[in-house]
Formats: sequence, C-alpha cells, structure tokens
Amino acid sequence: MSLINETHDVNLKSWVASANVAGTDFPIQNLPFAAFRRKNSADAFRGGVAIGDQVVDLKVVAEANIFSGDAQHAAEAGAEEKLNTLMGLGNAYWSALRLAVSKALREGSEHQSVLESALVAQDDVEYSVPCHIGDYTDFYTSIYHATAVGRLFRPDNPLLPNYKWVPIGYHGRSSSIGVSGQSFPRPKGQTKAPDATAPSFGPCKRLDYELELGIYLGNGNALGDTISIEDAEGHVFGFCLFNDWSARDLQAWEYQPLGPFLAKNFASTVSPWIVTTEALAPYRAQWHRDAEEPQPLEYLESAHNREAGAFDIQMSVLLESEKMRADNQPAAKLSESSFRHSYWTVAQMVTHHTVNGCNFQPGDMLGSGTQSGPEHEEAGSLLELSRGGKETITLANGEERKFLEDGDKVIMNGWCEAEGYNRIGFGSVEGTVLPAK
Repeated sequence: MSLINETHDVNLKSWVASANVAGTDFPIQNLPFAAFRRKNSADAFRGGVAIGDQVVDLKVVAEANIFSGDAQHAAEAGAEEKLNTLMGLGNAYWSALRLAVSKALREGSEHQSVLESALVAQDDVEYSVPCHIGDYTDFYTSIYHATAVGRLFRPDNPLLPNYKWVPIGYHGRSSSIGVSGQSFPRPKGQTKAPDATAPSFGPCKRLDYELELGIYLGNGNALGDTISIEDAEGHVFGFCLFNDWSARDLQAWEYQPLGPFLAKNFASTVSPWIVTTEALAPYRAQWHRDAEEPQPLEYLESAHNREAGAFDIQMSVLLESEKMRADNQPAAKLSESSFRHSYWTVAQMVTHHTVNGCNFQPGDMLGSGTQSGPEHEEAGSLLELSRGGKETITLANGEERKFLEDGDKVIMNGWCEAEGYNRIGFGSVEGTVLPAK
C-alpha cells in the first residue's frame, strides 16, 4: 500500500505566500506540529502547525468549528497546552487533521478567511517542549558512530558482539530535555586522568554535542503487551532534531559497568517542530543488511521494513562561538550526515523496546543515537571529528576546537529532498554552553 497521498502533491500551493518560496522548511507538504505562544505573553501554550513563516493556531481553528469528525476532534486535542492528547488519538486522527489543514491552507480554500485570523508570525512566537515526555530512551543506531567511539575506548574490541543483533539503548532522563534556545551551565563531576591514582572533581573539560533525531511515540501499548514490527510505525507520531549533549571525560570514568549517567543527564535539546511520519512518506528508503552480516531475528524482520523502513533525513551541525557573534560572523559548519545510514530502523527500535512487555505512553521519546556517516567528515560529534581530542578542528574564522568551550552555540538543521516532491525541513535546534556554576 502506498503511503503517498494528496497531501504530498508537489503541485499544491498555499494562499500563505511564504509557504511557496523555494527552500522554505515549511511548505504546505510539511505541516509539522509544535506547542507555542506569543513572545513575552502570559498566554497558555497551545498546539500550532507551521506553514511558511507563520504558525496556524489550533485553538482558533478548533473554536471556529470548520472541520468535522476525526479532524475536528484532533484539532480540539491539538489546541491543548501539550500535544499528548493528540498523540494518543492514533494515526487515523493525525491523518484526518493533516488532510483538513492541508485543504484549508490551499489556494482557493473556502476556509482562508478563518485561517487568516489563526495565523501568527513565527518571529513573534516562543515554544515549549511540544509534549510531556514521560520517558526517554536513547538508542545507538549508527554503526559508524559506535565503531568510531568504540575504537577510542576499546581499540582492540571497538564493536561489541551484541551490536549487530540487538538495538542497543539506555534509559535517559526526560526532566532535563529543553526546547531549542536552551542554555545550560557546563556540567561538573568526577573525572580521572590516565596517569592519576584517584579521580578529581570539577567542571568537565570535554563537552560535546550529539547529532540525533528524536522520535515521538503516539498511541502506546498496555503493560505486558508488545508492538509488532508490522504495527510499529503506526505508533510513531513524528520526528524532531535532537542534541544529546555529552560530557566525554565524565563518561569515560563512569560508563562501566552500567553505561551513561551524569555524562548525559544534565541537558538535552529538541527542536520545537515535530515532522509527522506521514509527512516523511516521500523520503523513505530501502533498508538492507549485507549478506555477510547477521540478519535480524524474526521479530525484527518484515517486508515493509526492508522495502521502506529507512528515512533519508539530511542533518547538519554548525558552531557559533562568542567571537563569531561579536564579529557578526556566520556559524561554521562542522559536519553533515543522513539518518539513512542508521543500522536499525525506527520500527525495529519500537518493536524491540516493547518485546519484553514495556509500555509506551503518548509523548514518550526515543533518541536515535548519534548519526554519523561512513566518512570521517560525516561524524555527528566532536569526539569523532577530533579523534578523541587528538586532532584540532580549525573553524572558518581561524578559531580552534577539540571540544566545546563556554559561550559556544551549537546549531543543528534537518531537511528531506526527493525527486518529484517538495523539500521539507525540520527547522533547527540550538543550544548554548554557559560557564559552570
């Protein structure tokens, strides 16, 4: 069954002129969701949909009662302060709302006058984390990242034998996830120099970013039930950009035997916009395993997953230093990669997460793990780009980095392109490192 429908038609134009400008992240074929309000207001946050450089206020749309059936019910859920209720409704409601909003925003729509009153310029809004993230699990799906990092920590055994059989992950901390624009103090903790007899305490010296995707769950499953790989994507509401900041020196000392702890839980940053799984249909790709590689166990295998389980989502990282801001210089590009390189698919992550009976709830989030490509310049972290701090990275303005310094802002972008379809984007996720408290 084709996942492409009329909302993806490249010929669709919107009466919102900015949505028709080439290169915009938010043409009418995208329609991602966020939680927003007007800047510097006491208004409650509410759900919105991006179109061009505007936001459609779902509270205004819901109160206008211009939709019907599932679409109206979904609009009312989307008008709430967080998107969890909308996420929990399920795919039929998400799709109905997407189609209704698409029709209402098209040239010649009978609902143009109503939706004009629902528009707010993106320059005039602020965002919150779009939903209550009850639980967050970070995966490790890039074999290129896993191998490169493993080589730094375990030169003789870089890739552990379970990696090619199990979608590896760990449970993260959702309370420290913030929305784009987040700033945080440099974390402190224990570190141990290779030649030291005892650890020391203080601010981390090897602060890093991780280029990831966030994957939001919609309708969940009951405790004890599992989600089959055939049904897994129907439980995924959408995707965002995700920066999972990491203190590499803390990590090196603490990660054995139980994995990440203080090195990861001090801050993580999501982009405000959730691009729906339906919007990404034209940018799917085949997923495969080379014949000489271990093939997935039966519960992680399906024909659809092979044919279209991968997503070709392009991702880039830029760094803006304090000096760049002071000199009014643009941010320096560090790397670019794609989610199509992921060793495990979203469906496999969802299925494996529930195979033991673990229950998902609407708004739960999965991190994809750092998305690095096969080439060194496609690395999704400074740990890889600097080869564990052994090599210096020279920025466009002549500054040098091995890891992040105070005042550095990291900017990540994401977008999708495919022949015969409009380019769509994720916006950006930005975060700034402050001095340690």
